[in-house]
Amino acid sequence: MAINTDIEDWAGLGSSDSGERAWLLQSPSVDSARHPEAEERRRGVSPVGAVFIVVNAALGAGLLNFPAAFSMAGGVTAGVMLQMFMLIFIITGLVILAYCSLVSNEATYQEVVRATCGKVTGVLCDVAIAVYTFGTCIAFFIVIGDQLDRLIAAVAHDSDGDSGGPWYTDRKFTIVVTAVLVILPLSIPKEIGFQKYASALSVMGTFYVTVVVIVKYIWPSKNMSPDYVLSSSASWTAVFNAMPTICFGFQCHVSCVPVFNSMRRKEIKPWGFVVTLSMIICLFVYTGTGVCGYLTFGSSVSQDVLMSYPSDDVAVAIARAFIVVCVVTSYPILHFCGRAVVEGLWLRFRGEQVEVCVRRERRRRIMQTVVWFVVTLVLALFTPDIGRVISLIGGLAACFIFVFPGLCLMQAKLSETDVRSASWHGLVVYSVAMVTLGAFIFGLTTSNSIYKDVVN
Repeated sequence: MAINTDIEDWAGLGSSDSGERAWLLQSPSVDSARHPEAEERRRGVSPVGAVFIVVNAALGAGLLNFPAAFSMAGGVTAGVMLQMFMLIFIITGLVILAYCSLVSNEATYQEVVRATCGKVTGVLCDVAIAVYTFGTCIAFFIVIGDQLDRLIAAVAHDSDGDSGGPWYTDRKFTIVVTAVLVILPLSIPKEIGFQKYASALSVMGTFYVTVVVIVKYIWPSKNMSPDYVLSSSASWTAVFNAMPTICFGFQCHVSCVPVFNSMRRKEIKPWGFVVTLSMIICLFVYTGTGVCGYLTFGSSVSQDVLMSYPSDDVAVAIARAFIVVCVVTSYPILHFCGRAVVEGLWLRFRGEQVEVCVRRERRRRIMQTVVWFVVTLVLALFTPDIGRVISLIGGLAACFIFVFPGLCLMQAKLSETDVRSASWHGLVVYSVAMVTLGAFIFGLTTSNSIYKDVVN
């Protein structure tokens, strides 16, 4: 494994002969032969392609909750300022993960954490990813139910969205049918390569939703009038109510470590350009939706902003259809990530190697998929709105953005044996600040969500 990890590791041995620099089982006869690293770079993802993938990983169902988050934060000014503040840590967290991936020579988020911070922290990271993807799958089912309710009402020409029709138009029935007939078959396969064609459609759908919300604010319908619009927060603690949504919306860190490792140039500088541009694009999308959606409806905006619009609006109906398609194609991807983590935890707990368990892999995969699917579906059927789920798992998103990258940077710097300069001390202090801030956000938002949504 170590020999063939990277051909550049052998560059300092003093030999310039192609045979000495060749990988094992490769013909060393001629210098003109293609080198593996050159071939890999030629096949890698370009910076522009990486920007598209990162934007696709960040944008999602959390977009619908941003107007309500601005309302909870105390208005447009508080919401925008909080986003700008969080964006600094979000971008630096992505750069830190790329740096630690290079140092540890690992290609996934959880393996970077495990290699850098140790076994215990790695297990905690695995559990956090499993819980986060599980909660996100619940949110996806709720979004499907919300949008199908309004689409059915539009077909029934019911402008209030409460069709009161036959049993087959009931919300729970439509969620179950869509889940069983579409989502479950897409979730069972071992590989999800076929989902690559849905990524472009997903990004188009989220952009279309933003455009619709902005246009509806500029040219509102006659029957829409905003409720009371806050100009400032009632208290400084109210700003923290929007943090779960912002963390949930911008959290793409788990997906971005493999993206970095698939780039043609696995270097920090081009990666910094990729994540900065990607997060600026996401910032405009989330801010446009949050500001215009909140100003359109004021404090009465729904947790899912599309639910605030009338059912008979054609443009909004198309946006709902886009969201349903995006969520239907995104659920299998999130489930795949969660299932892979659960599989790894199970094999480590049993002390078995993946190769040994290939024969039983299909049975385990089907069983894990069915159990995951049924539990998330049942919980979604009895959860009233998407805001409750986001507020509960938004704290975990803060861990992926702040806590684990901060711990990785801290351990990477403490393991260095060189002379500890001022920049070294600055990075250690910054890592401590990230861990502290992330732990504070996680503790505050999670306890607040449990108190409001579970206890009460």
